[in-house]
Amino acid sequence: MAKKSISFDKHKIIITDRLKLFLFAIPFLIFITAFSYVPLFGWIYAFVDYKPWIPLFQSPFVGLAKFEELFKGGSDFINAITNTFVFSFIGIITTPLAAIFALLLNELRSQKFKSVVQTLTTIPNFISWIVLFSLSFAMFSSNGFVINLLIRLGLLPNQINLLGNNNAVWIFQSCLGIWKGLGWGSILYLAAITSIDSELYDAAKIDGANSFARAIHVTVPGMIPTYFVLLLLAISNILNNGFDQYFVFYNALVAQHITVLDLYTYQAAFLTNDYSLSTAIGMFKTLVSVILLFSANNLSKLLRGESII
Repeated sequence: MAKKSISFDKHKIIITDRLKLFLFAIPFLIFITAFSYVPLFGWIYAFVDYKPWIPLFQSPFVGLAKFEELFKGGSDFINAITNTFVFSFIGIITTPLAAIFALLLNELRSQKFKSVVQTLTTIPNFISWIVLFSLSFAMFSSNGFVINLLIRLGLLPNQINLLGNNNAVWIFQSCLGIWKGLGWGSILYLAAITSIDSELYDAAKIDGANSFARAIHVTVPGMIPTYFVLLLLAISNILNNGFDQYFVFYNALVAQHITVLDLYTYQAAFLTNDYSLSTAIGMFKTLVSVILLFSANNLSKLLRGESII
């Protein structure tokens, strides 16, 4: 009887602990449901010709006409999706930079200097894009500090305005994004490095491995799982470049190459009042992102034997 009582008490404790965890999760489930799933009702706008002054259920049904409008010849949507893919491709091929930076940061022996470098490189992530635009204008406009300095050093033949140079948009904006997020992106890799068993480093030292060999054969393999998870998430978000950066830096001179899907969705909804078209764009982005996520996940499972879903 005593054994049965102990067993029953353990079972009761397990149920109580699980119930507590479930109760803790309820606010987050409510939040996700309210802001991620309830708004899916708005997808109905993509199938009607909605006008703000006409009630939704009195709007004429147009079926897939809005989706056909996206891909018709000469559509600005094609230009926007091209820019989105270019920015995302640059972002994906530069994802190792955060891992490399974390690896180099981890090799610093002075903890004080390491903390200073990590702080200075993380701060840009918290700088508003509006403030960053002001700094960029002061440095990279035709009369900016950096441009004038390069001209005086003879490295530039004449004044240029990077903020209004249509041919430099992709590289310039990508560099700004890398600078802003490099330190913040390295935090996950530093966390992965700290989770590596210290006995592996001790064993490598006993085998005569120097610092470089330990970094290559111990630290890098320990970072790879984190890198692949972040890479899969980057692939699934290939159509989500963000909005703030491109909205702030947008001007008529660079409109052709800076208009990404998020900015184009905003323009369709609030500049041309075509809410149905903007909803269709949002649906397209969601469906493509889900397909890319599961495709990348299955590819990872096939090649590495591991997946995140």
